[in-house]
Amino acid sequence: MKYYLFIDECGDQNLSNFDAAFPIFTLCGILISEQDYHAMGQMVVSMKKKYWGEKKIVLHSRDIRKCEKGFEVLFDLNIKKSFYQDLNTIMQQSSYTVVSCCIQKESYIRKYGKLSDVYGLSLSYIIERTVFFLDSQSCAEAELHIFAEKRGKREDAALLKYYNEVLDRGTYFVSPPRIKSYFKSFTFKGKWENIIGLQVADLAAYPIARHVLDSSAVNMPFDVVKDKIYTQNGKQHGLKIFP
Repeated sequence: MKYYLFIDECGDQNLSNFDAAFPIFTLCGILISEQDYHAMGQMVVSMKKKYWGEKKIVLHSRDIRKCEKGFEVLFDLNIKKSFYQDLNTIMQQSSYTVVSCCIQKESYIRKYGKLSDVYGLSLSYIIERTVFFLDSQSCAEAELHIFAEKRGKREDAALLKYYNEVLDRGTYFVSPPRIKSYFKSFTFKGKWENIIGLQVADLAAYPIARHVLDSSAVNMPFDVVKDKIYTQNGKQHGLKIFP
């Protein structure tokens, strides 16, 4: 069985100068089998054609909320309502699992200071929980391929270095051989490459971050994805909030 892990972030990694109204960094992963990814892709392509025809459009949470960069059609409230219904159907009916990590910057800085790679730290948690998920599938020969969005040569090189370090040293709960038995590749893709898995990861990341910031607030997008968060034995392993 082949699985994919698509990861995208919400919020910036800056611990020295960050938006006090959004003091969080979220790394969100979408875990999906090759077969289920194919089915999801067909649904997304069909939806895009319904609203944009043959025009190339990349689903991006911020652009959708702001109705910009191709999403100006959503200023029409009838189209907007129909679009969200179709998008929610895809997010709810597709078979995938969410593994994510949210770094609460203010409490993190008070406890650990400002010198840290929060992206790398978040990635280690996601890798760990991905292993838990794959173990739960009872498929010893499963192989996993990671896809992340390109952020820049220096940033991508640093992330790949951290990924390889996690593979070599493991985590507190997962040994290196256990990780390496599943993880087979790490590939960067540009937003322009229109990778559907990365778009779904982006769509899930923002509502998860908002939920962690204020779980009492109305958050309909989170309600759509919350049942996709990896849960085992009644414990929600797929949403790590740190510290």
